[in-house]
Amino acid sequence: MDKLLIEGGTPLAGEIAISGAKNAALPLLCAALLTREPVTFTNVPALNDIATMLKLLAQMGVKVERNPAGAAKVGAGETVVLDAADLDNPVAPYELVKTMRAAVLVLGPLVARCGEARVSLPGGCAIGARPVDQHIKGLTAMGAEIAVEQGYVHAKSPRLKGARLFTDMVTVTGTENLMMAACLAEGETVIENAAREPEVVDLANCLVAMGARISGAGTDVIRIRGVERLHGTTHRIMPDRIETGTYLCAAAATGGDVRLTHTSGSYLDAVIDKLMDAGCEIALERDAIRLKAPARLIATSIRTAPYPAFPTDMQAQFMALNCVAHGTAVIRETIFENRFRHAVELIRLGADIKIDGNTAFVTGVPQLSGATVMATDLRASASLVIAGLAAKGETLVDRIYHLDRGYEQMEAKLAALGARVRRVK
Repeated sequence: MDKLLIEGGTPLAGEIAISGAKNAALPLLCAALLTREPVTFTNVPALNDIATMLKLLAQMGVKVERNPAGAAKVGAGETVVLDAADLDNPVAPYELVKTMRAAVLVLGPLVARCGEARVSLPGGCAIGARPVDQHIKGLTAMGAEIAVEQGYVHAKSPRLKGARLFTDMVTVTGTENLMMAACLAEGETVIENAAREPEVVDLANCLVAMGARISGAGTDVIRIRGVERLHGTTHRIMPDRIETGTYLCAAAATGGDVRLTHTSGSYLDAVIDKLMDAGCEIALERDAIRLKAPARLIATSIRTAPYPAFPTDMQAQFMALNCVAHGTAVIRETIFENRFRHAVELIRLGADIKIDGNTAFVTGVPQLSGATVMATDLRASASLVIAGLAAKGETLVDRIYHLDRGYEQMEAKLAALGARVRRVK
């Protein structure tokens, strides 16, 4: 099992390119199930979750081409062409779904296109309950007959019907699944309390380019007028705002000065505001962000909430940053229970953290010390890497297969910024 060995204490400096967004790419790849025509995606990140999704689509009968000859590539990222003309196996087996919760995103498109789907209940990171009941509730309201049996969601519908849907909670994957399903439904579907994340907007933009009739993406009410069929298109995946925020936090924690390209600050208002509160100087360009850290960071409290508030996927990275800041920060996690598992590992590096339910109190220390730590989920992995970069001595991060699910070539990008980091067996 691979590990990451970090020799800390070096400020990050230089320039790197940000990859395409994992959380945008996964639903976009599923959108190709809605049409018989080829769909081309550019700026696709080379990640384990992407490979798993492509394997899942291929076993359904989708033809998958990665970086085909003559494919146009703009900047970093792969080109992937999906052709679902011969889609003949609307099943998502447990073996492929167990490591990746996003696999549930095939449910809506499969029911809409094939009239039937059998999808294993999902797995993913151990950060608490992430139920699919809102997906099931929405599809049922659209006329699908659904049974949950032997660990699978089995859905049937000759053709879905438009409906007014209200989700009990803001759910990104639920919004995406129901929006895709509604594209081929009969009549109009209205999704209320919809997720507003940029990744939802990116998916909607692609679907519209495929012939869907969608309005309101980016607000809490999305309207979809169903059409008979969708066609192929070419779509460039948006930059990864969480990867962007992670490298900004790494630069801040190490006292660095970095410029990140192929990205945008427009998706990161809440994160950038907090980094500036921490004392960082930030300059926003049209497709780049530069951060210069102060001599020592100022402790900065955060509270996670749905977009456009502070993202839960940046909570762990900010905890690591606050470990070396001056003062005490209060971190409140409101999205997932059990998402402070990285705190115990940060304490092994010398951090001063106290947990009370969904609240963490982090008092900065002058210097962290290297140690062996274990990653428990994707973003926890990133927080341990950040802390290791800021610590004195060697830090060994174990179980980095979590990291490989969401960060493309992290050790290479960090090395390009001057970090002393390498992958070891």
